[in-house]
Amino acid sequence: MRKNFLGWQEAGRMSERIVIVGAGQSGLQIAESLRAEGFAGELALLGEEASPPYQRPPLSKAWLAGETADDRLVIRNPDFFAAKKIDLRLGVRVAGLDLAGRRAVLADGSALDWTGLALATGARARRPDLPGAALSGVCVLRDLADAHQISRRLDAAQRVVIIGGGFIGLEVAAAARKRGCAVTLIEALDRLMARAVTPKISAFFADLHRAHGVDLLFGEQVAAIAGADGAATAVATVSGRLFPADLVVFGIGAQPNDELAAAAGLAVSRGVIVDSCGRTSTEGVVAAGDCAALRGADGSLRRFESVQFAVEMAKAAAAALMGREKPFNAAPWFWSDQYDVKLQMAGLNEGFDLCVERPAGAAGFSLFYYRADRLVAVDSVNRPGDHLLARRLLDGGLSPDPAAVADPTRDLKALLR
Repeated sequence: MRKNFLGWQEAGRMSERIVIVGAGQSGLQIAESLRAEGFAGELALLGEEASPPYQRPPLSKAWLAGETADDRLVIRNPDFFAAKKIDLRLGVRVAGLDLAGRRAVLADGSALDWTGLALATGARARRPDLPGAALSGVCVLRDLADAHQISRRLDAAQRVVIIGGGFIGLEVAAAARKRGCAVTLIEALDRLMARAVTPKISAFFADLHRAHGVDLLFGEQVAAIAGADGAATAVATVSGRLFPADLVVFGIGAQPNDELAAAAGLAVSRGVIVDSCGRTSTEGVVAAGDCAALRGADGSLRRFESVQFAVEMAKAAAAALMGREKPFNAAPWFWSDQYDVKLQMAGLNEGFDLCVERPAGAAGFSLFYYRADRLVAVDSVNRPGDHLLARRLLDGGLSPDPAAVADPTRDLKALLR
């Protein structure tokens, strides 16, 4: 036996090969970063979808609104994979993992031995367990196939009912209104995006959607989807109300694809548990992206469904496979496009005890959140400059004086000099 940077390997068994399960943005970034880190062995990038790696965020935004095309979603062209010697295999499902034998078993019965394994299996849209949920015209939005299905139905739909007032639901609502459909949005809680933003942001976006003609209903729970001839015709609520619909879209969150990891014996808890370097409970196995649950310094577990986390954790995971430590420790950031308004969030506002507004007139505003006199998060509406500044402040551990934040004439960039 000999020791290499990927762990123990039987002498003469095979040359180094890293298998990456999942060919989304995070899986692709792992492959790219491994080459950048100097890995010269075999790289197998396995994806269940038939499409090469593509950007997912535009699916519910510009793409669904008809403002961008499929080819603008593709991250890398075929020549890239050939040049980097990345064996991209599409339409391939991994059926099982033998961690002790370091082997990935594919659905067709074949197998791939590996000296390093990366899991980037992503997440899937939650589907409701409701009567009528399997009817034609009841959709979720997670991948390109979902987006195409919704887009085709929007061409003919007159009345769209969206269940869920989170980011996906609201972005789909905006796209549907842009395409001329009547939209009703049903949210079980008392405000929009309640798990992610504060009441002021929720109220702003409620007013925005109402101004664009969306009918918002709060505190309503869906009881069933009514249908005729196998197709959805209406949404029934627990309170007894009935909302006619040609198209029903559920935007009620996502669940990590961690079953493969769990079956193999990796530690999972609503995601594959990783440290800040993407390392799992088994040596030589890393995970990144939407399938990963990051363990914080306080022992808590968090999943971040964002481009930033997909890319940066992938870089950390690739470095870990090379025996290097490049931990992900930046403040998380997210964004949402709805109509002509961009919401950008940096940090986590949980437990804040002070919120300071930085106004900008008709141009927008930002909310700075403090906990125990320390800046912990910033939400910005049509203020990209504030958002970029917030990320630098948070990553630098800098907390501007709240009085300075509230004064739009004060230059907060001076703190960075």
